[in-house]
Amino acid sequence: MRYFNYLSREDEQAFFYSLPGQFGNDADKETLAHAVGAALYMPATRLTIADDLAAGKHEGLVSMVIDLEDAVGDNQLEMAEDTLLQTLLQIGRYTAAGLLHEDRIPLMFIRVRSVEQLRRLLDLCGEEIGYITGIVFPKFNAWAGSEYFRVLDEFNRGRGPGGKVLYGMPILESAEIIYREARMDSLLDISSLLKEYREYVLNVRIGATDFSSLFGLRRSPDHTIYDIGVIRDCIADIVNVFGRMDNHYVISGPVWEYFKSDRVFKPQLRQTPFEESMGRHGRILRMSYINRYVDGLIREVAMDKENGIIGKTIIHPSHIKPVQAMYVVTHEEYMDALHIIENGQGDLGVMKSRYANKMNEFKPHMTWAGRIMTRAKIYGVLNENQNFTCLLAEERESAIV
Repeated sequence: MRYFNYLSREDEQAFFYSLPGQFGNDADKETLAHAVGAALYMPATRLTIADDLAAGKHEGLVSMVIDLEDAVGDNQLEMAEDTLLQTLLQIGRYTAAGLLHEDRIPLMFIRVRSVEQLRRLLDLCGEEIGYITGIVFPKFNAWAGSEYFRVLDEFNRGRGPGGKVLYGMPILESAEIIYREARMDSLLDISSLLKEYREYVLNVRIGATDFSSLFGLRRSPDHTIYDIGVIRDCIADIVNVFGRMDNHYVISGPVWEYFKSDRVFKPQLRQTPFEESMGRHGRILRMSYINRYVDGLIREVAMDKENGIIGKTIIHPSHIKPVQAMYVVTHEEYMDALHIIENGQGDLGVMKSRYANKMNEFKPHMTWAGRIMTRAKIYGVLNENQNFTCLLAEERESAIV
């Protein structure tokens, strides 16, 4: 698997200073944690998942979550579990027949609804569980979380030394986390639990839809999740606990729900980056994103990144490429990170950046530089004078049509 593997060789040379790296389902935890990126949710009742993967229906798809929780009605549960198993079996058949290359199988996760269901699935799926990278744990707290991770630990230990690890991704989305009076105790209890099972924790995910529902709120498509005060404050505390240098987890941002527009407020995408990359076609592409409210999504991903959040839950295929494009490292970011790492041996404390527009302080910026390098290995580095819009250029023809 490799990000942007659908680009032509000419486009790769035009866009990238350093190409995205290859990774697979068995990559190291640090790579997988950052590579989850734009995780497309699909209900487990969907019958065509294996067919869609074999046909390459969703270009650029790198990670997906097969949902057995909110996307499945209570009366559909048995059917959903059976459909999930049939999906995994079909993926195996397509792979064996050469209709689906293993390099084209995305990172796949299952969102369960209970510990009992997790136990049942691990028994039910058998060897086919090897196609699954991890399990998503909804409405996570320290009590339920300890049960989830105990089952995961038993399963991983049972596979023996050298076996592929099945990871866990807790979603923070329950009342005891969003309510101020209980929040910090809850977060610290969860932090203690995750430290115990750190080798299995791939992401800490934020479920802002459930948070919002506890207040009867829903962000409009003209605003980001950071414009809702109670959610913004909670996200800040989550980052404070799980994003520290000495207690760092990859934190994934909440879902963007919109994919069609009836705009009232001013668009949130500047025209200049699109014009610089694609001229008139860039203006047309920008308007197509505005008309689908993707401008709000891009703005929110930018805010996620500024707050140390990498990864996004997505619910529509049109969100895959815009989110992924935002995670590519710019040439300036890469040069700054390289500059900091190369000069971090203690001979100097601060120097003007190679772009001559900022000061790089080697000690304070070293952790940031390391994270930029990790992202660069997975998502690549853009050429000088390129921005994320160049990776959306292949959509311009459809935008014109």
